[in-house]
Amino acid sequence: MREVEDFSRRGTAFDRDWTKGSIIRNLVMLSWPIMISQSLNMMGPTIDMIWVGRLGAAPIAAVGVAGMVVMLVMMATMGLAWGARAMIARFVGAGDAEGANHVARQAFVLGAGVTVVLVSIGIFFAEPILNLMGVAADVVAEGVPYMRIMFVGSMFMVFQMMVESIMQASGDAVTPMKIAVIFRAIHLVVCPFLIFGWWIFPSLGVSGAALANVFSQSLGLGLGLWVLVSGRTRLRLDFSNFSLDFDIIWRIVRIGIPACVMGMQRGLGQLVLMWFIVPFGTLAVAAHTLCQRVEMLMVMIGMGVGMAAGVLAGQNLGAGQPERAERSGWLAVGFAEGILVIFSLAILLSAENIVSIFNTEPALVEIASSFLKIAAVGFFVLGFIVVFMLFLSGVGDTLPAMFFEMVPTWGVMLPLVFFLPRVTDLGVYGIRWAIVANMAVGAAVYLAYFALGRWKRKRI
Repeated sequence: MREVEDFSRRGTAFDRDWTKGSIIRNLVMLSWPIMISQSLNMMGPTIDMIWVGRLGAAPIAAVGVAGMVVMLVMMATMGLAWGARAMIARFVGAGDAEGANHVARQAFVLGAGVTVVLVSIGIFFAEPILNLMGVAADVVAEGVPYMRIMFVGSMFMVFQMMVESIMQASGDAVTPMKIAVIFRAIHLVVCPFLIFGWWIFPSLGVSGAALANVFSQSLGLGLGLWVLVSGRTRLRLDFSNFSLDFDIIWRIVRIGIPACVMGMQRGLGQLVLMWFIVPFGTLAVAAHTLCQRVEMLMVMIGMGVGMAAGVLAGQNLGAGQPERAERSGWLAVGFAEGILVIFSLAILLSAENIVSIFNTEPALVEIASSFLKIAAVGFFVLGFIVVFMLFLSGVGDTLPAMFFEMVPTWGVMLPLVFFLPRVTDLGVYGIRWAIVANMAVGAAVYLAYFALGRWKRKRI
């Protein structure tokens, strides 16, 4: 018989009951730290690129390609963290501290199994993967050690992701944000010392960038575990009554697998999209890359709100308040859409100025600003996709979300990417309009499914 604990009576700094009070206030308080945490978590390869950029073209390409592969795999792994996240939120909402603890312990067991697979990929398949992508020999030579170190170091990254998910699902989004700020700051500082051999450190080049990334992530994991075990967050992790529970592990996997597939297909879709853009030349590739940077900023806004809404909804469902969970979803998408519409209008009015921040070459400014204006049309509905996707993941309803991501991408966007440049006069701009069509269809599907309310009856 599990102990049922009222989290609001623990006498800690994280006593807020997220199933009560103003939903908008709860959304804001949870979402802004998550936005910062997620942005910092995804900055690893970008920071590496900043410093490696001084080493030459081959190292830049090596970090770019290897980093894309690592990110693709980590996005898939993130899905497993979503399974634990959804279950912990339900238990916390029900006031069952021991149940939440039990799920968290099993999540660490699952994480250990995942790291064995990832480390094996890094050791045995780094070189074949890079060769399969067709990059030059010097890029392979630089990229293989980077990818191996990153995959071997994934043991820290996976557990750090689990720690962050546990805290956020329990209702503490501020502590993971503080930890992310600390370890990314350390990464930013240590990286050049290991790459260029500053002070007493050896000059390790591209491998130094990977080591700095892994070192900072391991420090973040250490901090996170200390916070969890010492009870300096809302849920105190306790291994005193630990026992393997394959039923819980399977339930985490059952929720997480669709999210894994969703993350992998999103990354794969982006790779295929780039393959179609490459024949249009370097300017088109550069413009598309710039648009992706801007789009990532917009996605981060939606992610913060969507993940916060998922936590609120999961806890409210656990507390037996499905209608309040539904209001959390509607208010979250309205809140995110309000912000994204303002940003979209700003992009439409100032696309050239935004592009000029990155590059002032007239030809690039012309094509990239046109890309951005087309993208801004899709940004008007981006909130529906990102918020509802993360909302459904947060309540454990990941299978529909997987299909809602896959069908528009492979049934709408990629066919249009192939046909529009060939059967119309749009040329490369047809590819950008295909992306907008994908967003419109995805937004409509997510909106219709959320309104049906079947997710409220999802048992996990």
